[in-house]
Amino acid sequence: MGTDKHKVNDNRRQSCHSCHRPASNCICDLAQKINNHVKVHLLQHPKEAKHPKGSAILLQLSLKDIETWQGEYFPNLEAELSNENYYDLLLYPELESQDQKENGHCLNRKPRQTTRLWVLDGTWKKAYKILQLNPALQKLPKVSPAYSLESQYEIRKAPKKGQLSTLEACCYTLSELENTEKKYDSLLNSFMEFNRRWQNFSQA
Repeated sequence: MGTDKHKVNDNRRQSCHSCHRPASNCICDLAQKINNHVKVHLLQHPKEAKHPKGSAILLQLSLKDIETWQGEYFPNLEAELSNENYYDLLLYPELESQDQKENGHCLNRKPRQTTRLWVLDGTWKKAYKILQLNPALQKLPKVSPAYSLESQYEIRKAPKKGQLSTLEACCYTLSELENTEKKYDSLLNSFMEFNRRWQNFSQA
């Protein structure tokens, strides 16, 4: 019995190379294959990248067109945002944001420009710090999902009602920008299962 227990403990310590979760709590099977038409750039705080309850990993595994930058200050950001081939938007829900349709922002997009969504991944405090350290982000039009949406992020507590996980906020905003209702439902359902598995894993 002692040998079997030791093997189990070793398995819990091993990590999956794709999702970076313990092998016994791998979530790779929850990933969805979604061809997002709006390109996503994820600005991820280094501490969030290592957080076992972080939601962004499912986005990274599921979205076809997503690029992740890790850090707090990004010296190449201003040059990247000057690329006229893209129409850039910042996903940054305000604490008191109201229900709104954000497709109107795309009316300012020039012909042949590709819409690109910049997403801050971290706690509210860390996301705000990234915003302050990178003034180029502050100049971007801001988009946010409806304030009335209810989060399913049961394993981490939001500071205030109506605040969503990175995954939820991104999925809802992409749905608005791409004018589609059901495209990201499978990923949102996977996120609910991710929450359930984590709860079971932590109680084991």
